[in-house]
This record gives sequence, structure tokens and C-alpha cells, in this order.
Amino acid sequence: MKTSTLLRATACAVFCQLSAHAYALDPLSYARYDQVKTSALHMDLKADFAKKTLSGHAELTLNWIDKSARILDLDTRALTVSKVQALDASGKWVGVRHTIDKLDAEKGQAMHIDLAALPAQPEKVRIYYRTSPSATALQWLAPVQTMSGKQPFMFSQSQTIDARSWVPLQDTPAVRFTYSAHIEAPKDLRVVMSADNDLNATGKGGWDFKMPQPIPSYLLAIGIGEIDVRALGSRTGVYAEPKRIGAAAYEFIDTEKMVAAAESLYGPYRWGRYDMLVLPPSFPIGGMENPRLTFLTPTMIAGDRSLVDLIAHELAHSWSGNLVTNASWKHWWLNEGFTTYVTTRILESLYGSEVADMNLQLEQEEAIASLATIPAAKQALLTKDPDTSSANYTDEGLAYPKGAWFLRTLEQRAGRAVFDPFLRGWFDQHAFQSVTTEQFVAYLRKNLLAKNPKLLTDAELEEWLHGAGIPASAKRVASTRLAALDATRAGWLSGATPTARLDTKKWTSTEWMKFLNDIDNKATAAQLKELDQAFRLAKSTNNEIAFRFFRASINAGYADVRMPLEAFLMSVGRQKFVVPLYAALRAKPADKVFAESVYKKARARYHPATQTSVDKKMAGK
Repeated sequence: MKTSTLLRATACAVFCQLSAHAYALDPLSYARYDQVKTSALHMDLKADFAKKTLSGHAELTLNWIDKSARILDLDTRALTVSKVQALDASGKWVGVRHTIDKLDAEKGQAMHIDLAALPAQPEKVRIYYRTSPSATALQWLAPVQTMSGKQPFMFSQSQTIDARSWVPLQDTPAVRFTYSAHIEAPKDLRVVMSADNDLNATGKGGWDFKMPQPIPSYLLAIGIGEIDVRALGSRTGVYAEPKRIGAAAYEFIDTEKMVAAAESLYGPYRWGRYDMLVLPPSFPIGGMENPRLTFLTPTMIAGDRSLVDLIAHELAHSWSGNLVTNASWKHWWLNEGFTTYVTTRILESLYGSEVADMNLQLEQEEAIASLATIPAAKQALLTKDPDTSSANYTDEGLAYPKGAWFLRTLEQRAGRAVFDPFLRGWFDQHAFQSVTTEQFVAYLRKNLLAKNPKLLTDAELEEWLHGAGIPASAKRVASTRLAALDATRAGWLSGATPTARLDTKKWTSTEWMKFLNDIDNKATAAQLKELDQAFRLAKSTNNEIAFRFFRASINAGYADVRMPLEAFLMSVGRQKFVVPLYAALRAKPADKVFAESVYKKARARYHPATQTSVDKKMAGK
């Protein structure tokens, strides 16, 4: 038996064993889903903005796997539970005992529901509870933090393990369930959820929702506020604050085309409608792929549709992540690496290979640059060591481009005629399932490598999955337009090309981002001042450009930028932007006091997740 054959046999044996036992229980969840799984969830909740709480009950429909089990273990965090009931064999709701463990800083609190007194395993349980005002998934905004200043606003961010802070449930991507909800909210506020939102709903008698497709808990989402809606196409629409709805509708006009482009590559869109909610600026991330209703940062509204790749990315999650989901956060690259690859294919389909290549080259360059700041142990797509910290799976962004680069390598070697059906088959065969890397490797070996054994060696596969950095065999994309930009940048940095002679009229957003990346830590304060005076970069409506200009300015010691920089940090809450800027400021003694002063004023405007991240940077961690 050849060594490669032996390795394949060993891998198969390991996978078969994994298949027999599903997969190891999620270390970030208290749920024993090997004994019982939630198949459906119903929420009946009331939003109280004065108390900053949701209160009511959650009803779980249970699928008992172990017929002898009599304890239901759930995940919670800072929930106040008043009572628990179970549906007995006669159809009556009866009270049952429960206990809640001490708080674990990372995982929250295990809740144990004792069902031993019942004659049989119940089909349903109800938990009556209220959330804490400091629930980690929820941000409650005062009217002054919204565009109109008239009404409060609340939104959720459940990923990765924060759904447990607003619903008692099995908070792991290994468990999928359908859900329904009845939500009571103050008059004049609209409620939206990651479910079937009715564009014409009025909220009279409360707001009702159904999600007929099974989802994992991290995709539970809710938003409540002064929200308007515009239809974009027959199955697409956008929700936003009234003062932003027009700009959002203009920016997202190609969404319907994006859905069609993705379908042509990877099969039918299986979620009914694809709508989007543009949140207030404190939303901590670029976008959250909540099914049927993507949550978006307003920082991607540039006024010229130059940042719509973010829409393509969140839409791509409708296949990779939402349809086929990582079984635990250790396998996060199956969500984000696949989605990043699919995003480029959607952009190419709509806007051509030139646009796609520029985006991809920038993505790859930033991935390589990021290696200097990421510990080698965190550079693997899949860690071999067991770990109970979600941060070790999801706090670094390398999984996005590295995972996409791996798939692109397979595509380049196999050819699209072979690779595209292979990838679509992965989505089709694992639809509405939670999967592991081992399952993908088994699928890869059976459906691609068995027919093309020279396409990828075992050593290469090991390097991609478990190695640090980007493998040397990975081919880098080379955009002709970005190559031409290199000479322009070199001439400007040397002084041979005066700022006034920079011909930027036809530059895309991507070209500006690459230019600013490449002059960072090279341009002088005087050069950046000239650049700002010529192109008003500190006041750019494109936040990707403004962020890179501010970062280069801090590193160059261009102090005149402080006023617009403070305005940026006070109005933008996206972690991608604010965390690196605070880190850059804190690293310079001349800027440290300024950074602390700004953060003291801005902190209350940020989402709890952003506060935690910036707190660490300001503490030098």
C-alpha cells in the first residue's frame, strides 16, 4: 500500500468514526445535543426600552435522541428565569424544576431543566424569562444616537455565542431549528427579524414572524426602531432609518442581479426573500448574514456603489454558512473562506474579471500583510488542538482570504468546468446541515481528488488546513490596473510625480485603497497633507478610503488630521475601522492622550463587542 493510499485510508477511518458519532460536542455550548435537539423555537416577547429588556417566554420543541435522557441542558447568559413548564402527555403545561449554574465569563451559564418527574419525555418546554439590560447580543440606542433623534433603536448581534443572552436555547451551530415569534414593541416602531418580513406589515396587534427553514442559533436576529422600507425587486428590499432609506435604495439597486448571478453558479436561492437592514453606525461589523434579512453597516454606503462587494459577501452566505454551516466555530473557515471565494465569483459575473481581479489582489495583499500581526498558531484554517475560547476561532480575519485562496487553488488546477459542479454539489448535498472540515475533506477526496489524484497532494492539503501562513504554491492574482498603479505610487513617494499631477479621475475605490495601503508608513506628514488638500480624503464618503488615509496619517505623524479623525471615531462604530485606529494612536506617545480623550467620549456610542475590543487595545493587549 502506497503512503498516500495509507493516508487516505486513515483519513477515511477517522471520518467514518466521526460520522458514527456525528461530531464532538461543541466546547462553547453546554447543550447535550447528542441526547436531545431543538427542532423548533417560538418566542413571545415584549420590548421595554425604558428597562432595556426583552421579556416573555421561549417555547422549545424537542427531538429526543436518547430515550432515557431526562435533563435538558441549555445555554444562557444573564437571563432572569421566573418559571419553566413542560407539555405533558395529556397536553397540559406543568411546572418543572430548573437550576442555573454560576457564570462562566466566556460561555455564560448552563441551565438544567429536570424532567424526571414526568412520565415521558415532553415534546415541548417553555421558559419564562427576561433579558439583562447589559445583554451581550443587544444594543439599546437612545433617540440621540439615531438619525432623526426622535425614537430609540435596538438591534441584535448573536454571532458567535451571544444568542444565549437573549434566548435560552442550545446555542451552537451544530443545532438547527425553525422558529416563529410574536413581538410587542412601542407604537411607531417597526420590528424586523431574520424571518419572513412583510413589507406591508403595520404591527397592529404585535409583530409576527415565521422562519420555515431550519437555522442555527447565531442567525437569530431582531431589530426595532424607526424603520422605513423600499422594494428593490420582486424578492429583494431594503430597510433603513427614514433619513437613510433613499441612499440605501440607490446603493443596493443591483441586489436582485446579485441573487440571480449567485443562483447561476451555485443553485437556487432557498430562503424566499433577500432583504437587508441598514443599522445605525454603532453596528460593530460590516454585515451579518442573518437569513432573509442581512444586517449591514451604514459605512458601506459610499454614494457611488463602490463598496457593494459587502452585499455580495453577505448574499454569498445564503449558500456558504446559512445553507451549509460550520458545526462548531473551530470550523469557521467553512463559513467565511467559502463565502469569500463565492463573493469574488459573484463580482466577476456582474462586473467583469478586471473588477474581480483588483478586489482579489487587494484581498491577497492584505492577507499576506496581516501575517505579521497574527500569531503563527492562529494562521491555520483548522487548529488541531481542542480549545474552549471562541476568540481563538474567529478573532482573526485570515480565515476569509486563506480559505478562499485554497478554493481558488483547487479551481485553478481543476478548471471551472470541473470545480464549479464540485462546489455546487457540496452545497446541494449538505443543504441545511451543519458540517465539519473532516466532512469536507471526505467530500473533496471522493468527488474531486479521486478523479484527479495529481491535483493536490496530501502534504499540500495538510499545509493549507493546518499550516501557518499562505503556502508557497499559492498563485497570486495580478491585476494589470493595479500593476500600473505601482509606478504611480513610486513616483509620488520619491517626489518625481507631484501631487497635482496624480491622475486619479478614473481610479476605483479599490485603486485608492491599494494606493493608501502602499504608502502607509512610507509617506511623510507633508505628503499626506498635500494629498488631503488635493483630494479631501479625510472627508471622503467612502469609509474604506477614509480609514486607510487616517491610518497612514497617524503613522506619519500628520497631526492636522485630528479633527476629522475624531469626527470619524465619534460617528463610526465598525470594529474593522475603529480598533486599528485606536491601536495606531495608542502606539504613539504623542497621540496616546488624544486617543484616550476621544474614546472617553465615544465609548458609549459603540456596541458592547466594539467596547470590549477597544478596551483591550487601550490597555495595551
